[in-house]
Amino acid sequence: MSLPGKVMRDGLLEKRSSGLLQLWKKKRCVLTEEGLRLHNCKGGGVGGGDAQSSAWSSKAKELRFERMVTVDCVEYKRGLVYFTVVMATGKEIDFRCPQDGTAWNAEIALALVRFKNLQAVLFFFFNLQHKQGLLEVVQRSLINKI
Repeated sequence: MSLPGKVMRDGLLEKRSSGLLQLWKKKRCVLTEEGLRLHNCKGGGVGGGDAQSSAWSSKAKELRFERMVTVDCVEYKRGLVYFTVVMATGKEIDFRCPQDGTAWNAEIALALVRFKNLQAVLFFFFNLQHKQGLLEVVQRSLINKI
């Protein structure tokens, strides 16, 4: 299943592998309103090229905002921005990207805040509507008793 929604950013990020050596691997990342989709490079992740000209796998790992807690641990070193995405399970996923332009960490964090705010508003209106429905039921039952 693929993340629906408008594409907010598409480009390259490097993700630290969870293996023993913890190597940095290039990923094509697609940021949408629902989360972050990570595609592997078919050529092994080594060499130059941008997100559009490289061969990328169609299979993607999805980091959904509903399971994401925060984006933190930002460090700036030798022209790169290092940051961590923390998932609800406690899993931490490390990324790095070039420091030029708008950094990925800022865009992911803003998209996460937008998603969480929208969820809170929808939850509020759902609860309000539910409470109003219950109030109407109670009022009708009181009127019927009179």
